[in-house]
Amino acid sequence: MSSDSPMAKPLPPDLEAIDLSKRFGSVVALDRVSLHLKPASFHALLGENGAGKSTLVKCVMGFYQPTSGKVCVGKKARAIANPAAAHKLGIGMVYQHFTSVSAMTVAENLVLSRFDSPLLIDWRKETEQLEAFMAAAPFPLPLDRSVSELAAGEKQKLEILKQLYLQSRILILDEPTSVLTPDEADEVLGLLREEVINRKLSVLMISHKFREVTAFADRVTILRKGKLAGHGSLKDLSVADMGAMMLGEVRTVQSIRKTKLENPATVLELRGLGANKDNGLPAIEDINLTIARGEIVGIAGVSGNGQKELVEVLSGQRSLVTGRVCVNGKPYRSTRKAMTEHQVYVLPEEPLYNACVPHMSVAENLALRTFDRPPQSKRGFLFLNVIRRMAQTLIEAFAIRTPSTQTPVRNLSGGNIQRTVLARELSSETIQLSIASNPCFGLDFAAAAYIRGQILAARNRGVAILLVSEDLDELLALCDRLLVMSEGKLVYESAIGDADLATIGRRMAGH
Repeated sequence: MSSDSPMAKPLPPDLEAIDLSKRFGSVVALDRVSLHLKPASFHALLGENGAGKSTLVKCVMGFYQPTSGKVCVGKKARAIANPAAAHKLGIGMVYQHFTSVSAMTVAENLVLSRFDSPLLIDWRKETEQLEAFMAAAPFPLPLDRSVSELAAGEKQKLEILKQLYLQSRILILDEPTSVLTPDEADEVLGLLREEVINRKLSVLMISHKFREVTAFADRVTILRKGKLAGHGSLKDLSVADMGAMMLGEVRTVQSIRKTKLENPATVLELRGLGANKDNGLPAIEDINLTIARGEIVGIAGVSGNGQKELVEVLSGQRSLVTGRVCVNGKPYRSTRKAMTEHQVYVLPEEPLYNACVPHMSVAENLALRTFDRPPQSKRGFLFLNVIRRMAQTLIEAFAIRTPSTQTPVRNLSGGNIQRTVLARELSSETIQLSIASNPCFGLDFAAAAYIRGQILAARNRGVAILLVSEDLDELLALCDRLLVMSEGKLVYESAIGDADLATIGRRMAGH
């Protein structure tokens, strides 16, 4: 049926934020910002971390009530009290941090996502409907798979699937492709773009990837320090124009030259490593690699091919089935005591949940490694003034934006949470080995450049670094050697100067 037919489905409603402001005490997070998402359009929202993007969309979704200004849906001012009220207006959101229940299956999470979930569920009927839905989905997931077994990229796909399942007419995406390969990202955004072209959906996408913005968006709104920095049609704006609006000034990225150590000693050695998934099936098999001082070894791969389980083994979150790990020539078990003894540090994926205690302060999170040792404690007594003083030093050194050392870490932006973990895990002068997993996930350009600069600086100090990332450009820029993991095995290895992109792509795809 054509869109011109009188029986055609109506366009998605018009969405407009008008002069929205939001204060948190004395902090102005949003200052008279306006944004217009026209029906059946694809709109990008750009800005550095802390620019006010998340605050803006949370006001639209009803998580926050604006201090001033209004949100109009369908040309009418609406008081959106909560996400349920936003849903009734046809607005749904895919969040940067996953919202699915890990202990439940994909099917259970889809049903749970409905605001009208019945108390008694007819699973035969639900399963039939879910199978029909999943059969038409661009990235189907097994309905009986537990979310805890999904890799980060699969979890992100589930978040998008939930909104497609709920038939939201206005879809807000917060960094939807951060853990997807370029092909997966193009597939997902291409599907959503088709829905927009077919006048079934409006999309507002927060992104830091100019390639995606220029490829899929019609219009862009750019925020800087809580204020509107610019907006316009993608036809009229270049990447340089958008970058200038977003940054507000010309910035040069400081390049760090790689230094080479003579005859560096081996720090990490993996021999015949094997581990299982949560369901008992093999996750990684016969993993062999070495990393020397002053070397970054990268592991590329499509999400879900064993990278997550490998990092969990090395960080003490998953048990070995076969093989051995040696650090500095000695057998190594990933306990807190062994990590301290061998000076092993970890930058995990999803740092707020895997490397922080969200309700604890920035100072307390910075001290998680050292709180039980002098000068922060002695004979079981904590010296809070010392903990806060040392935290303030790290906050200044790593440019962490926080109101105070006592602010709960969950109140920080994603980039500043990552800087907090980075400060704790890279600030030690005696660090020997760093294991980093997707360290720039969801970060803007400036924050990502800072993180990568710190990783390179650590390498030049002689730290051995294992970098697991689904961002191939990041790996090519930082690594000395590159390996590819597919179906739990290492299937390619090359010095970075000899890396062949065509071969890497085939290996990542399982060929």
